[in-house]
Formats: sequence, structure tokens, C-alpha cells
Amino acid sequence: MTKHIFITGGVVSSLGKGITAASIAMLLKSRGYRVAMQKLDPYLNVDPGTMSPYQHGEVYVTDDGAETDLDLGHYERFAGITCSKASNYTTGRIYSSVIHREREGGYLGGTVQVIPHITNEIKAAIASMHADDVDIAITEIGGTAGDIESLPFLEAIRQFYHEFGENNSLFIHLTLVPFIKAAGELKTKPSQQSVGILRGIGIVPDILVCRCEIPMQEDHKQKLALFCNVKRENVIEELDVKNSIYEVPLDLSRQGVDTCILRLLNLPERESNLTEWKKMLETVLHPRNGNVEIAVVGKYIALRDAYKSIYEALSHAGIANSVKVSFRPVEAEELDKRPHDELFEGISGILVPGGFGDRGVPGKIKAVRYAREHGIPFFGICLGMQCAVIEFARDVCGMENANSTEFDPHTSHPVIDLMESQKTITAKGGTMRLGAYPCVLKAGTKAAEAYKAGEIQERHRHRYEFNTEFQEELEKAGLTISGTSPNGKLVEMVELKDHPWFVACQFHPEFKSTPLKAHPLFSGFVRAALEYRDRAK
Repeated sequence: MTKHIFITGGVVSSLGKGITAASIAMLLKSRGYRVAMQKLDPYLNVDPGTMSPYQHGEVYVTDDGAETDLDLGHYERFAGITCSKASNYTTGRIYSSVIHREREGGYLGGTVQVIPHITNEIKAAIASMHADDVDIAITEIGGTAGDIESLPFLEAIRQFYHEFGENNSLFIHLTLVPFIKAAGELKTKPSQQSVGILRGIGIVPDILVCRCEIPMQEDHKQKLALFCNVKRENVIEELDVKNSIYEVPLDLSRQGVDTCILRLLNLPERESNLTEWKKMLETVLHPRNGNVEIAVVGKYIALRDAYKSIYEALSHAGIANSVKVSFRPVEAEELDKRPHDELFEGISGILVPGGFGDRGVPGKIKAVRYAREHGIPFFGICLGMQCAVIEFARDVCGMENANSTEFDPHTSHPVIDLMESQKTITAKGGTMRLGAYPCVLKAGTKAAEAYKAGEIQERHRHRYEFNTEFQEELEKAGLTISGTSPNGKLVEMVELKDHPWFVACQFHPEFKSTPLKAHPLFSGFVRAALEYRDRAK
């Protein structure tokens, strides 16, 4: 039978519930338990697909084509699990399902209410995690205890716990123990009040995980145990990490959070195997090859979470090459205002990530040209590949106004065009080419060398694609088509032969990178950047 862990947050937002949940999943997996993960988000959007990255951070995409919260990236990276559409439910998705059923007469004329109909739908979403190959399901509740929009989710997990039994489910509450600099001490009162909110609606945390910037003293833990009605051994400190988020699981393991969980769920304490994780972390902390700096040229640079998986995948590639990867965020529009030599001085690689809309595109195209002309390792992803094709068409093939029809519907050289399957679609949410699709690689290319395979599967999120009407002309000028759909109709990867490392892809490889297994394209890119750095010395 699948057992359940519910993780809530209190005091303030952005405490890192996703990383805590992912760390716990990793620790349980290290003991041989099969884990599934899920996030319930209390906002009214059906999914984050149409939300601005400044509002929500990056949109993470699963193999089955769900547009989800970025925390699912943490789940997959830390725990090595595969998430799905069942892994992320929002208030909008829950209400849409209930309203659709009501319109079809599914409630037999009854009055539809938050309780029981909305809470029952939430419980059904939680129960969807039940499977013969899942021992423990971890559900993270988005938002903060006390938020009005979170109440239906909290009531649903209260009911689920009551119906499922205390040995089959448990509550973990992540809270903040702030350090008041003027007083020179940590304060437990906010955590007590946060737990009080939960207790007021019938939820008593079994485990309290306390975020803090300096170590807690024993009296802090005793006070929290007493006033939050939590056993002292179940009060866990989560100290701010100094170097890497990948330190968090080991810190939690040191305090025995996984053994607490197994005891509460009445599950055997199997031996833990963290050898590979410790080895990886040692490389993070002590890389043999020093530092290499990569410029990330984007339009949402002000918010690091907008490119969360990009930065993580670059870090993973650094681990694979035993080098620390430093990031230089470059606002694409700055390339229209400042000298390129100034913006890119000292960098060893240029990455242009995905995005939508025409803002920043001219700057991204200029970054591509700079990388191509100066022999700097270049990696283009999604829109980054489209910009690479546009730049090549303009500056190498002489197609002066070459463009994407997304930005110029009337261009005489639409080298990037709306996919045929997208031309009849008007709705925005969940209608792009989404999820994992196969790609056939051309032998002898950098792509094939990186993957060491002839066919791969990668995740997509786009509407526009390389226009194959221009394929012959671009290839004659030196552009290599290194990856296509199995039927050859869609161009998925391009590269330049006479360049140290110039590779671009239509898909999002960052979504399949983990600290224990860096994505081969990112690993190849960072390796090329490392070689470029050494040549430049």
C-alpha cells in the first residue's frame, strides 16, 4: 500500500519546500523505497504555462507534456524520478474538473460546494499517486499556512490523513526560525504561530523542519517541541547551505529525518546508500579544474528562477568536468547598448536559452553572431536555436531580412515558421508542442558524439520550428542539420562544422539533467568552454 507524506510551509514564502521535499525523496530512495512526488498549487491558473516567468519562474515540462511548477525540476533532479501530469495540480485545474462535471450533470442536480466536492477532487488527485510500484508518495502543498487560497488543500489533506490512518500518512511542516540581528538571537515565536494556524484547522505536524541562517541551540528545539506539540527528536534543523543546494539531503540525513519518517510510517529502516551523492558533492566543493565562466543571454535575467533548469544543468556539467561553472547573466537588450567585447570579456562560452515574444531577440541574435565570429563555444536552446538559424541566414547566406514569422509575419525569408499543426490553434494554454519526442542524430556530428547514440528522446515546448523550405540553401552555406524527427520533416538540431563547439537544439535538454548524470549536450558544451579557457590563457 502506498503511504503518504504531506509537506506544508509557514511564516514566509520561498522557504524551499520543493528542495526539502526533493531531499527527503532522495533519502528515502537511497534506502530502497520507491517514491513518487506531487505538488498542489493554490493559484487559479490551470497550469503555469501562460504565466510570465517574472510571476512564476520557469515552466517545467514533463515527458508526458505537462507544463508544471519549477519544483518538479527539483523532484526529478534530486530523486531521479519521472514526474507526470499527475504530479502537479492547481486550484484552476481542480475547479475546472469539478465545473466540467457539474455542466455534464455529474452531480445529479446537487448543490456543488467547496466541501465536499472540491476537497474530494483534491483527495482524488492525491490518491492518483497510488500504484503498485510506489511505496511512498510525497505531496507538497504550495503557498503558506494562513493563505486563504490554501485552505481547501489543507482541509483535503486533513481529511485524507483522517481517512488513511496515522501510520499510513504524516505531516511535515517547513517553517522559519528567523535570526534577529539587533537582538543577536533566533526567534521561535513565528514558527509556533504557524503551527498554531495548522492546529486550528486540525493538522498537527509530525515533523518540524526549521529553516535558519545560524545553528539552533538545544533550548530552541526544546521550546518548539513543547509549544508545537512535536516530539523533540522530530524537530529538524535546516541550516542555510554555504555552497550548494545538493548539501541539503546530507544535512537532513545527518539529523535522521528519513529514519523519523520511516518510524512514523511503520516502515523498516533499510540501509542507506549515499556513496554516489557524497562523491558528487565532493566534486562540487573541490573541482580539479578551477572555474569557467559562461554567459547566459536572456530576457528574464533579473529573475534567476526564470532559467532555473538551465543554471542547474550547467552546474551538473561542471560536476561532470570537475570544474566550477560561474554564470554571467547578460540581459539581451544590453547588446543594443553596450560594446559586445565589454559584455563578453573573459567568458568561455555563450548560451542563449528559450523564450517567447520579440523583446530581446535582436540582442540574442547579436550574441549568436559574436560567438560564431569569435570561435567561442555556443549553445542555443529552443528560441536560442531559432536565433542561431536567423543569424546564419542573415549574416552568412545574405538573407538580410530573414526572421521568424513570430516576429515578422511578412518577412521574405521565413527561416523559422509556425508549425503546420499549430496553424489552426487559437487557445494558448497547453496547446504547444509539449513533452518528449524522438530525434534521430546524424552520424559524425557533435550531437551524435555527445549523446553516443543514434536516436534520443527530448522534451519540447514551442510553436515555431525550422522552415525546411530553406534547409538546402542553409546547408550549402555550411549549416549542419545534426538532428531531425524520425520522418525527417522537423529539424531538431543544427551545428557548425568549422567551429570549436556551435550546437543548437529546438528541445529543452536542461529538463533531463541531474547532478549524478549531467546532460550530454551541457557536458559537451562546458568541456568545450573549458578547452577554450585553457587556449586563451
